[in-house]
Amino acid sequence: MSTIIEIRNISKQYRLGESAPMYGSLREALLEALRKPWKALRRSSNGRAVQAANDFWALKDVNIEVQQGETLAIIGQNGAGKSTLLKIISRVVDPTEGLIRLRGRMASLLEVGTGFHRVLTGRENIYLLGAVLGMRKAEIDAKFDEIVAFAGIGQFLDTPVKRYSSGMYVRLAFAVAANLDPEILIVDEVLAVGDVAFQKKCLGKMSEVSQGGRTVLFVSHNLAAVEALCRRGVVLDRGRVVFSGTATDAVRYYLHNVVASDSDFETHAIDLGRAPGRPAKCHPLLNRLELFAEDGSPFLGDVQVGRGLKARIYFELDQPCVNFDAWLGFETLLGQRVCTAHTAYEPDRAHEERSGSQSFVCDIGSLPLVPGEYKLSVGLDIAGHEIDWVENATQITITGSDYYGTGVVPTRGAFLLDNRWRLSDPSQELVSDQAALGLEQPGPSMFHAAGQVTRS
Repeated sequence: MSTIIEIRNISKQYRLGESAPMYGSLREALLEALRKPWKALRRSSNGRAVQAANDFWALKDVNIEVQQGETLAIIGQNGAGKSTLLKIISRVVDPTEGLIRLRGRMASLLEVGTGFHRVLTGRENIYLLGAVLGMRKAEIDAKFDEIVAFAGIGQFLDTPVKRYSSGMYVRLAFAVAANLDPEILIVDEVLAVGDVAFQKKCLGKMSEVSQGGRTVLFVSHNLAAVEALCRRGVVLDRGRVVFSGTATDAVRYYLHNVVASDSDFETHAIDLGRAPGRPAKCHPLLNRLELFAEDGSPFLGDVQVGRGLKARIYFELDQPCVNFDAWLGFETLLGQRVCTAHTAYEPDRAHEERSGSQSFVCDIGSLPLVPGEYKLSVGLDIAGHEIDWVENATQITITGSDYYGTGVVPTRGAFLLDNRWRLSDPSQELVSDQAALGLEQPGPSMFHAAGQVTRS
């Protein structure tokens, strides 16, 4: 099996708060030249430049080899460098150091709408994206009907894509990228925009692509999908490769060595303003999460099955608003959402215009979750849209208890049912059911003949 992607000593540096120099006049260019000697004073006595405080290495000395036909997962927390690496592989940005060798035609899905021309229709964009991928018109014609059917946007095919929803963008972009037979398919978290049915359809298509001998690079926080789809995994943490192995081992390493080490169980108050789990596209309005035990004492990280939990979410409304909601999501360590507490589910809530600093208090009378580790995510919705959320804000441990009063600690499933059982006599149940239906029971003094009942 030959190497199709070779990544050697890739590093990417950004200078925060600064942009590339843009000189609008000769005078500005001369002034910048005069400033250079003063900037040289920042050098140390041994002649090496002192790194500026706002220099940020998104990637540092990354080395990865991907074989032809391999499905590779790249996992890590937000800000670990996953998307930066995919952009460098896709030639969207240039690395500061290192080199990448690609051997094959590549299709990338990095952001919603990447490669689209907003004024063109869906039909025209199919041919545009195909041309970008290096396809001839005859090849696109042969795949056109399959692309349209997969995307499910037939009635909007001749509508300008600027009128498409984000989900329609994703469906069309994925349909083009996956069905035009690239040797390398790169998929970032963009699939999270689509609905559940389409996500399942996309995962099936990526599995089909990989089984056909093509290479897939997959970035996702859905660790269950990572394990199901990928054979190998790479874990990035703070711009460096910290683990490389099978997908299952990579997920295990990520959960126990990266996620667990960043979780803070020392305090019941979590600073959401600096939380690493906030996606870059969010508008940071969530400030703090406080957790308390059911008796009002500070939460210490674990709670018994069936006991209560209280949460207080602090947030800002930067403009007057009536329709706003907050939520808490409980997820397994593999990223499967188990349950959600949402202000929209509160029947007695009063809706009134608010602005500035706000807080919601959530009282959960009972947590009927099976013992284990759970991630807690926090979100804020305004006018029905998710404006801010923090994934894996903290983790809680559900410990075992005699929930049912039988001495047996429940361990199976995801949550516990309030259920009662009894042992019964099947023959007595039959008599009881027939009596409830008003059916007369045959006895020794009755016999059936020719469709009628005759009493002797």
